[in-house]
Amino acid sequence: MSSSGWILAVCLVVLEGGRHAVWAEEGSGSERNCSAIPPYLPPTAVNTTLRIRDLRASMIPLNISAYIIPATDAHLSEYIAPRDARLAWMSGFTGSAASVRSITNWLILEIPEGGQVGFDPFLFSVDTFDVYNTNLAPAGRILKSIPDNLVDKIWTGRPPLPPDNPIRLPDNVIERTWPMKVEQIRAQISDNPYKPTAVLLSALDETAWLFNLRGNDIPFNPFFYSYTLLSMDEIWLFVHIERITEELKVYLNSSCYHSYCVQLLEYSSVRSYLQSYLQKLNVRVWVGTEYTNQALYELITPEDKLLTTTYSPVLTTKAVKDATEQHILKEAHIRDAVAVMQLLVWLEKKVPEGTETELTAAHFVDQCRSKQKNSRGPSFETISASGANAALAHYSPSNETARKLSVDEMYLVDSGGQYLDGTTDITRTVHWGKPTDFQKEAYTRVLMGNIEISRSVFPAGTRGVNMEMLGRRALWEVGLNYGHGTGHGLGNYFGVHEWPVGFQSNNIPFQEGMFTSIEPGYYKENDFGIRIEDIAVTVPATTKHGNNYLTFETVSLVPYDRKLINTSLLSPEQVHWLNKYYESIRSVVGPELERQALKEEYDWMMKHTAPFLSAGASAVISSVTLLVTMLPSVLLHNLL
Repeated sequence: MSSSGWILAVCLVVLEGGRHAVWAEEGSGSERNCSAIPPYLPPTAVNTTLRIRDLRASMIPLNISAYIIPATDAHLSEYIAPRDARLAWMSGFTGSAASVRSITNWLILEIPEGGQVGFDPFLFSVDTFDVYNTNLAPAGRILKSIPDNLVDKIWTGRPPLPPDNPIRLPDNVIERTWPMKVEQIRAQISDNPYKPTAVLLSALDETAWLFNLRGNDIPFNPFFYSYTLLSMDEIWLFVHIERITEELKVYLNSSCYHSYCVQLLEYSSVRSYLQSYLQKLNVRVWVGTEYTNQALYELITPEDKLLTTTYSPVLTTKAVKDATEQHILKEAHIRDAVAVMQLLVWLEKKVPEGTETELTAAHFVDQCRSKQKNSRGPSFETISASGANAALAHYSPSNETARKLSVDEMYLVDSGGQYLDGTTDITRTVHWGKPTDFQKEAYTRVLMGNIEISRSVFPAGTRGVNMEMLGRRALWEVGLNYGHGTGHGLGNYFGVHEWPVGFQSNNIPFQEGMFTSIEPGYYKENDFGIRIEDIAVTVPATTKHGNNYLTFETVSLVPYDRKLINTSLLSPEQVHWLNKYYESIRSVVGPELERQALKEEYDWMMKHTAPFLSAGASAVISSVTLLVTMLPSVLLHNLL
């Protein structure tokens, strides 16, 4: 799944007068002309007049001139639960990107000097607050932190917490117990030269990873609402205690008070408890600013009580999978490949009949995954896009927008699954008819970018941003490009986008055991879209002279569309890589297809993984064939 929309910065700003505005620079792919008379109203349109009125009434006693409503939660999550969708409830808007600078410029124009701008600090990252403050403060506009969310106070019928309790992972998918992980993080606290006494964990996957727990609070992500404060001799877990079963309390040693006992505290008490901890002498709290909200960050004063890094030690440690995690994540990708092949086989048969749509295809692949061992649902909303819709990198079909699939159009499907032993994410682009020469060239050049990154050999510690251009070079050579990231990290039954691994400037250097997507693409506006995405793991590379080098092993195991590959554009090295990859698909996925008695899919796989011949190889084979054909004639002539 392409990664350009990870951080959701959309927000609604409500003024105390009669105006409000929603900022968005990238919509959901279904924008319409709102200036028409009568204006176009999508099926999701909501009359928010009364909600805006009630919010303005709550702003008056606080003496604020504006109130900012971001589209995130208190953990700065990519996906949010329905109960955190405050922007959508207030405005009906569900788009995905905006510019903070444009918002602050508008605020300076709309509110008087000395006016206060209210915000919920739990919904602001440290960096977001800094950007707002840097722009507003010099202009005499004041940010006012209001920890009690004003939307929540007026939100009648706000969705409750999901009923599911957190669960522990089974032992067969765990190599490190939670006390071992605690010891690992404490070692990093102890070794840090700036002498922190505790680390604060705010991202939901941090606590879930540390304790080997999973939940069901966030769509597509097995997380539960939580914070953790970990010191050298105590552990405080902030959760909704009523959801922690007696079995989990025993598992977490919650009835004792030594250094490996987890003290359970109410989720809502994290701010007050952090304050009390900071009142102690000689304490310093380590936070990763990328996922720490302003509500907690602003408490850590004076400055000598604070230690910041971009990412917490949990996130950087979690990024390197242990041997068990690597093994089971690869196993999950084998079963996932079966489901994707079932989709592609089904589409080859059904699309010519003219009965299937983007939406039915998305539902079908979800059904295929649901039948695989350890399935826990999709890892994100499937991007199933045909023709012009595929030119929108993050389009997902709806009843209103779904196109009928046709043999005359290219089709892109970006989908993934959650399994008890891993998370998957894969994109394939296909054409069931006769692609144009340009479509074949664009597809082949995207594939070349995928291969060039996948086959690269690089020193351990190389940053992904320094290799990213390999995914674009073949496109750049003919003046083509794409507008999203080239890859992102992936979790073990976690988030489909897992920081801080990938090819962007703020990702950490690659080490052995990191999983990343590799996903170049190309999008021709109003015509078609191409993306080829695989998941790969960093593994040791054997080199002639050096040690400590890495390369990628691709763990997504589904063949590419042969009809779209122009082998004359590929180098011999690229053809060799492609053939080795296809050998892996046959040897790894083939037995699983046979085990599941999927003969049709097995035959399809064998057909689509036949080896390719480069132009040079074809010429050699033709000469050999000619020699063998002529030899009997020569012998016969000599005999005569």
